[in-house]
Amino acid sequence: MSQSAPAVLLDVDGTLVDSNYQHTLAWARALAAFDLVVPLWRIHRQIGKGGDRMVTDLCGEEAERAHGDAIREAEGERYAELIGEVRPLPRARELLKTLDEQGTIVVLASSCREEELEHYLDLLDARDLVQGATSSADADTTKPAPDILEAALERAQTPRAVMLGDATWDCEAAANAGIPCVGLLTGGFSHQELRDAGAREVFDELGDLVDALPGALAPS
Repeated sequence: MSQSAPAVLLDVDGTLVDSNYQHTLAWARALAAFDLVVPLWRIHRQIGKGGDRMVTDLCGEEAERAHGDAIREAEGERYAELIGEVRPLPRARELLKTLDEQGTIVVLASSCREEELEHYLDLLDARDLVQGATSSADADTTKPAPDILEAALERAQTPRAVMLGDATWDCEAAANAGIPCVGLLTGGFSHQELRDAGAREVFDELGDLVDALPGALAPS
C-alpha cells in the first residue's frame, strides 16, 4: 500500500457493529451493582465516549473516585455476557472490502477493549481488509479527545484521512485531530447533532454511504 494513499479511520461500535444498546445495558447493570441507577436514555447518550469518562459524566466525580475502576471492570464483564448478541451492521464488510479494493488505507479507530476488538475483527472477517487498529490500550484519554485518532493516523502513516463514526464524540475527536468526519445515524444521534458536532455529511445507513463511494469518504 502506497503511503501516499488516503486513509479512512473507522469507528467500530455503532459504526460497523450494532453494539451500542448492548453497551448501554452493560453500563446500566454495572452502575446498578454500585447502587447507581441511571436512566437508560442518559447512558445511551454517552455511548461512544471511552470508559475513562463515563462514570464521571453519568454519576459525578465522587462516584468516579469511589468506584470508577470497579465500575469499568464490571461493565466489561457485563458486556462480555452480551457481546455474542452483537451483529455487523448491514454492508459493513462490503464497506471494508470496497475501501480495500479502492486502495484506501483502512484503520479501525476504536477505544474498545483489546479482546472486544479481536472479536469484532473475526465477526467482520476483516483481518485481511484493515491495515491497522487501535484499542483502549493506545490512548490515556479517549474520545472526544483526539488521542485515539492520532494513534490511528500513526498506523495509517498519512495525514490524508477522514473519520467515519456514529456519535458526536467521533465528530468532535476528528475535529480535535484536524481531520474531516462523516457521520452515520446508526448510533442514535440525529442528523443535526452530528452536523453540529462537525460532521461534513451524514448518512442514514452504511449502505447509503457504500453506494456513494469513493466520494463520500474522500479526505477533502
